[in-house]
Amino acid sequence: MIDRAVAGRVQPETTVIGPGDDAALVRTVDGRVAVSTDMLVQGRHFRLDWSSPRDVGRKAVAQNTADIAAMGAWPTAFLVSVGLPPDTPAEVADGISAGIWEAAEELGAGVVGGDLVQAGQIVISVTVLGDLGGRNPIRRSGARPGDVVAVAGALGRSAAGLALLLAGSSDFPDLLAAHRVPGPPYHAARAAADGGAHSMIDISDGLLADLGHICESSGVGMSLARADLTVPPDLVAAAAAIGADHWDWVLTGGEDHSFAATFPAGETLPAGWTEIGTVDDGSGVSVDGETWPGAGGWQSFSV
Repeated sequence: MIDRAVAGRVQPETTVIGPGDDAALVRTVDGRVAVSTDMLVQGRHFRLDWSSPRDVGRKAVAQNTADIAAMGAWPTAFLVSVGLPPDTPAEVADGISAGIWEAAEELGAGVVGGDLVQAGQIVISVTVLGDLGGRNPIRRSGARPGDVVAVAGALGRSAAGLALLLAGSSDFPDLLAAHRVPGPPYHAARAAADGGAHSMIDISDGLLADLGHICESSGVGMSLARADLTVPPDLVAAAAAIGADHWDWVLTGGEDHSFAATFPAGETLPAGWTEIGTVDDGSGVSVDGETWPGAGGWQSFSV
């Protein structure tokens, strides 16, 4: 499997030594390395009756890359560890590998190593290394009262796709695809880092939950207005079709891996960003002047 995964693959210039030795060697132009890691567990984060193995591999790369992009970095290398049951079909293992390599190559990054073990279910653990390119890291703790709150990318589409799959619906294929393989707006995150963002975060758990992380880290509050949030017609139609509330998807749905950030007031937002609220000296996130009922997003250890 390892031989098939690495055969014919091209590494970027930042990879000095790739797979094949006991460790890889990666060049760091900036002198600092942004590092993040994340896992996908079969039955918890993906199902092979819903997603193809290639989709799963691409999703693993996207969710990791979004984390370092939110810090203002760009991926240079991935380390991938995979646990597989012994009866896993070769086409499943190869499909996951192909999705990972394809997504990494599209970003100009390399898959430089990892591990392969036997496990009771499929587990994929990805560590990404990123280059800040001389920028200061954009942290959650930098939001200031008076800042503008803005988002880049779609909201609620992955949650809508998940809800449709759980309901057994094959309608709204674009929403189903958004759940299977998220499309983070990486270049918008880079533009935010170059455009003076005070704070930024990957929207993985849900808009309200992740903005809440910025509020907590920065010691501020935020006020949002639903009138400033764009809700596409297919999201509204899908919610009506299965008796759901599209606002729950937009405000609390996770895994879109879009970005939220705060910017200095009075300045033009970078391309791809839309203003949705303001930062104040309160605490927590309000929507249309009120606290949103229920959970603000994904809870990893909820039943």
